[in-house]
Amino acid sequence: MAEADPARAPDAASATPLADAKPRRPWLRWGLMLIVPLALALGALLYWQSLQGKVSTDNAYIKQDMVSVSAEVGGPIAEVLVKDGDDVQAGQLLFRIDPEPFRLQIAEANAAIAGAQANVIALSNSPDLTGTDIAAARSDVGFAEARFERVKALRDRGFSTKADFEAAEQAVIQAKERVRQAEDRQREARARLASGAAVPGKNPQVAAAEASRATAQLSLRRTEVRSPAAGRIAQADRLQVGQQVVPNLPVLTLVRSNSTYIEANFKETDLADMAVGQRAEIRFDAYPDLVLKGRVASIGAGTGAEFSVLPAQNATGNWVKVTQRVPVRIAIEGQSPRRLIAGLSTEVTVFTDEGKQR
Repeated sequence: MAEADPARAPDAASATPLADAKPRRPWLRWGLMLIVPLALALGALLYWQSLQGKVSTDNAYIKQDMVSVSAEVGGPIAEVLVKDGDDVQAGQLLFRIDPEPFRLQIAEANAAIAGAQANVIALSNSPDLTGTDIAAARSDVGFAEARFERVKALRDRGFSTKADFEAAEQAVIQAKERVRQAEDRQREARARLASGAAVPGKNPQVAAAEASRATAQLSLRRTEVRSPAAGRIAQADRLQVGQQVVPNLPVLTLVRSNSTYIEANFKETDLADMAVGQRAEIRFDAYPDLVLKGRVASIGAGTGAEFSVLPAQNATGNWVKVTQRVPVRIAIEGQSPRRLIAGLSTEVTVFTDEGKQR
């Protein structure tokens, strides 16, 4: 028994603190069970209220107007003055096509003009136009008629043969025919020198040669390809010296400045209160700290599926309803401190409590 007492001593010692422990508080447990659901409900309510009066989408991208630049004349590239990423101004020279063939065309057109002018001078001095041949032919008619009268008088008196009479008569007819032919040649010469209603006061041959020269001069000017607007050069990999340019085939792309906007694809269920002119907020995945202001510029005339190459056909087969998206154009207000690149992902929030549709 003496040896057993020390073994029981710890149990007795441990029993003493348990007896002194404070009683449990059940109200604390019940309080926690009530507070946590209430906090969650309150948080959900606040979040729901924060979503009222606005709609958001992350299916939005930066869009910029782009111009495909091509040459209007063909030929090898002689000089390149820009490269990818360069900022250019409207009218700035981008590249030049070899101009020598078009200079030769101008020289050829000048020669054609000189030839046409010389032809006009020759026609002006032609006997057909001056009437010299007509005067000579009329003189022959007078001589033939006088001879015919003499032969007729002799025949009436029996001193001439029938053959002489017919020959004199035929000579008169031939002389009159030569007069008619000379008059026809004069009218033809005048017609060749005349100007038409399309180019009054100018010979058609000269006008045609001058038009050819103007065409050659226009082609020569078009060998210098200039920027149609201010912007940034892109896709200029084919812009190499010696590269053969095909007319109207794009060789580079110009991303126009001051044409940046956001194309946000909103769900059709978000459009009930959306209207043009409502305020928008734009955030960028590439620039997390950048927030720009904007306005709803337009709401698309159709869903994205309607403008696709192969529109969905829901009249056959099993049909599954899919929420459609409508493109909404967001105009950016102010100047962005960062360069906005076409195609970057954005998140757009439109505040629909402003100017709701009625």
